[in-house]
Amino acid sequence: MDRKAPEQDEPLFVTRPQLPPLEEVMPYLEEIWRTHQLTNKGPFHEQLEAALCDYLGVEHISLFANGTLGLVTAMQALRLTGEVITTPYSFVATANALLWNDLTPVFVDVDPVTLNLDPAQVEAAITPKTSAILPVHVYGQPADVEGLQHIADLYGLRLIYDAAHCFGVEDEGGSILRHGDMSILSFHATKVFNTFEGGAIVSPDAKTKQRVDYLKNFGFANETTVVAAGINAKMNEFQAAIGLAQLQHIDEAIARRARLDDIYREALADVKGIRCPPVSRAARYNHAYFPIFVEDDYPLSRDELYFRLRENGIYGRRYFYPLIPEFPMYGNLPGIENRDWPIAHAASERVICLPMYPDLTDEQARRIAMVCAEPGGSA
Repeated sequence: MDRKAPEQDEPLFVTRPQLPPLEEVMPYLEEIWRTHQLTNKGPFHEQLEAALCDYLGVEHISLFANGTLGLVTAMQALRLTGEVITTPYSFVATANALLWNDLTPVFVDVDPVTLNLDPAQVEAAITPKTSAILPVHVYGQPADVEGLQHIADLYGLRLIYDAAHCFGVEDEGGSILRHGDMSILSFHATKVFNTFEGGAIVSPDAKTKQRVDYLKNFGFANETTVVAAGINAKMNEFQAAIGLAQLQHIDEAIARRARLDDIYREALADVKGIRCPPVSRAARYNHAYFPIFVEDDYPLSRDELYFRLRENGIYGRRYFYPLIPEFPMYGNLPGIENRDWPIAHAASERVICLPMYPDLTDEQARRIAMVCAEPGGSA
């Protein structure tokens, strides 16, 4: 990637959207102008679905205008009812998609190492009203897919993964996206792979994909037949073109992220009070984020370090703070006042995600780490 890196005095945000070289995008745009085909399963849409199946090692992908619409549609496709057990430690879209389907989120605590759903907590929360489990692969770290699948099978529950952070992540058996009844990806501009906005559902079989494809296009089965109350969630040709161009550089981008991960770990390894994330157990990890956790023996509070970084032009994010059930709109859920999530809460109160994107230079990453290592000094 030969695009110009940010200048030293430019703000360093937690992520900087990756853009393909303009000269690689132009042929796609010229073809769109030539054909006047802008949406509705155009040629680039079909090419991108096929290319992503090949790259990700899955058989059935449905592209979406964004990942949230993918989440909403997945729950429609599986005809969920009642309660869905999920994590409090995620972006709010995870739970919002449940509310859009008139489902009740039941939040349970997370594993202290991975910050993913704790299967023991999930099992303890199951009631006769439970229809599904909605885990998140937090920061791209794979959840306990075997433990969660065992519980889903034992109790006859659906298992849907919010895999927004998991583009290209693999375990020993292949793509992490093959697990569960469905996995949902996000291709938002902040993600490892982006189509500016966008997303996808990975389905287990052709029949499920067909239902998903009906639902994302108003429920149309053909020109004169509507089979379900679908919505308009289609990805357009512009988004698909960007995706095809991005895909040519994705391996290079992930390798660059791995290099930045190494720099952060080395620079922060001996900083008292800063805890780095555990090294991923994934067979292939995408380094989607680099969270640090500010412990009690650090000289500043988490928020003091957060604003110290901002004073130095470094705009990290407190992903995920506050917890989803701590937002006022979730405060009236049945039984919410009697629930507690101590592990998720502690992580939420301590986390800062540092900038992580391919255009970030080694020098900039070291400067970011120095601000964390010497909070009283000058960067």
